[in-house]
Amino acid sequence: MRDYRKLHVFDTADQLALLVYRETDSFPKREVFGLTAQMRRGAVSVPSNIVEGCARESVADYLHFLTIAYGSAKELEYQVSLAERLGYLRDPQPLRKSCDRTSRELCACIIGLKNKIAEAEKKAREARAPSPKPQATSPKPNANAAGHAERNEQ
Repeated sequence: MRDYRKLHVFDTADQLALLVYRETDSFPKREVFGLTAQMRRGAVSVPSNIVEGCARESVADYLHFLTIAYGSAKELEYQVSLAERLGYLRDPQPLRKSCDRTSRELCACIIGLKNKIAEAEKKAREARAPSPKPQATSPKPNANAAGHAERNEQ
């Protein structure tokens, strides 16, 4: 099991969640059960899935939860874009940058884990593979044994 507090990607995702909460405070009250709630749930989902993945024993489960976190981060990117186009964000740049940074870091973690899994599987296959049998070598024919009779000169 892993300690999520040691992961830089967790810190980045946590900062994103805090920023989303601050930015959505100024959204219109009519959005409290709409876009505000959706963005907040998505923002909390990202670090929450990182934490849950860290608590899992297998690397495959960890990877699964990082992938969910990545999906939530990408979903949040769209919601930030929507909020911007609706005029709800005074300055969308910090939120866009935070979403992008979080997504990129998660993507790098996912790729790294997939490579680690692939390498471990390759080593396991190689360890299980039977060792090649030595091939029987035939003796080299000597020049006179090539099926030609030698001529004796007298």
